[in-house]
Amino acid sequence: MRCRATCGLALAGLVAVTAPAAAAGAAQAAGGAAQAAGAGAPFTVDDLVRLERITDPQLSPDGRQLAFVQRQTDMDANKGRTSLWLLDLAPRRAAPRRLTGGKASDSSPRWSPDGRTLYFISTRSGSGQVWRIATSGGEAQQVTDYPLDVGSLKVSPRGDLLALSLEVFPDCPTLGCTRERLDARAKDKAGARIYERVFVRHWDTWSNGTRSHLFTQPLAPGGGAGGAPVDLSRGFDADIPDKPFGDDEAFAFSPDGRTLVFSARIAGRTEPWSTNFDLFEVPVEGGAAAVNLTVANPAADTQPVFLANGDLAWLAQERPGYESDRFHIMLKDARSGSARSLTGGWDRTVHQLGATPDGKALLATVDELGQGALYRVDPKTAAPVRLVASGTVEAFSAGRERVVYALASLAGPVDLYSVALRGGRAERLTDANRERLAARRMSEFEQFTFRGWNDETVYGYVVKPYGFEPAKRYPIAFVVHGGPQVGFGNLWTYRWNAQTFAGAGYAVAMIDFHGTPGYGQAFTDSIRGDWGGKPLVDLQKGLAAAIEKYPWLDGERVCALGASYGGFMMNWIEGNWPERFRCIVNHDGVFDQRMMYYATEELWFPEWE
Repeated sequence: MRCRATCGLALAGLVAVTAPAAAAGAAQAAGGAAQAAGAGAPFTVDDLVRLERITDPQLSPDGRQLAFVQRQTDMDANKGRTSLWLLDLAPRRAAPRRLTGGKASDSSPRWSPDGRTLYFISTRSGSGQVWRIATSGGEAQQVTDYPLDVGSLKVSPRGDLLALSLEVFPDCPTLGCTRERLDARAKDKAGARIYERVFVRHWDTWSNGTRSHLFTQPLAPGGGAGGAPVDLSRGFDADIPDKPFGDDEAFAFSPDGRTLVFSARIAGRTEPWSTNFDLFEVPVEGGAAAVNLTVANPAADTQPVFLANGDLAWLAQERPGYESDRFHIMLKDARSGSARSLTGGWDRTVHQLGATPDGKALLATVDELGQGALYRVDPKTAAPVRLVASGTVEAFSAGRERVVYALASLAGPVDLYSVALRGGRAERLTDANRERLAARRMSEFEQFTFRGWNDETVYGYVVKPYGFEPAKRYPIAFVVHGGPQVGFGNLWTYRWNAQTFAGAGYAVAMIDFHGTPGYGQAFTDSIRGDWGGKPLVDLQKGLAAAIEKYPWLDGERVCALGASYGGFMMNWIEGNWPERFRCIVNHDGVFDQRMMYYATEELWFPEWE
């Protein structure tokens, strides 16, 4: 029921169309800094769609250059395109330059070990293939010419191999066999399909019987393909990376480049009930059976990260079948083979894991009281040091002395920043939407707390409407998040964007009710078997607390809106709290939990919940 990629902007658009008249002229804020009164137009859904989107920052091996992906929206073609950008970090305040462009989409920039070349995935040949380009300039050169699209990509520490994923039929001996079968199916006029096992789909995509396999591609001395790709996961009844959201975080080269460690779930016909991912190690040239490194753990093991000395770090859960269990950092000593938890006593779940090139520090992002914080963790002492406290860090890339990260907030979309590994003041590196947002005014927001279910502390956010005047009262968009183990927090989203509601004249109230991550694992766990209990109490008390605290909220004009679990809550509110709202908007919400077995293919979810 978690709403990741499939919940659209329909409600934001609905609110924009039905907006009430908004008061104008009061000071607003963007990123916490007040703007001049009367400056700027309201932020709209159209503005949201047109924003430039930065992803995937990648520091060069020497830490002097930064590659990243930037997405532009072609409104006429009704599609988005991605390109590669490069930023020289040596001169301060240098401007990013566009490295690739055109009608194709370029993504996944990955550095060669010498820092002179970027390998990336591009559609410029008509399918997703690996290309390379010199960072000094010049034309890109095609590296692979497979009959299938390349999924994810990494470069070996020795620069002699690529690791990449391709979706193949497990019984096909060649890539061409998979291509021929797919083409034959496309020509078949019969639309029926027989499934002999689940999964039959992943979210909005029907399964076609292919598996995502991990390959290595040898490189010639000049950087081009130097032979046939080697399937390292042949015989594995698993997707590597996992579908539908897996990427290159699922596999990692050892420091000497001789082996790969990858995460895979091998569960046979019980796959939809299983969250048991294990880590496997295999030689990069293949020819030997993969070794299961985490066979003792029946829960998830994922995101392998090698340190420079060969120690292996990864994220692990403890409870089988529970996808929202706490992820803690494990570390395996390369010499002794013993493993220990670095963050077992830390009541936070880690989302992303990385390491500095010298292996002296691990980096981790965590949900923390409504923020998406970035921490440095000492692999020897396990001591965590917070580097970024406010906003949400969506991605990062670590160098020897600093870490570059993609940061967003309720006040604005992702831009790139840099902070020293020892901590200190952050430096902003990009301002991708400066021109687009110069004539727009983002609304101020504030986090607040109240006593929720069982008198426990619960957090929420309010966002002021466009043109806010303290003496006026404004209608409330009471937005309920999905998941349910997914929070709103101080982040930017292209689905339920608070600034679009505020730009339409609504005050926005959002509650991180029981079940939300970032407030301790017990708080997250507490929603199990109680979807309509604790969260409803928190929502009732949270709305009342917000109206009492902020007199400009009009408690007589409240509309509740929600998607996924939020949609479930809309149905629950309709039956248990309808008198409080002028309107209730439900997007893809379940109304009968028994029907979850038909509404989701991820059966571990209803089994646990």
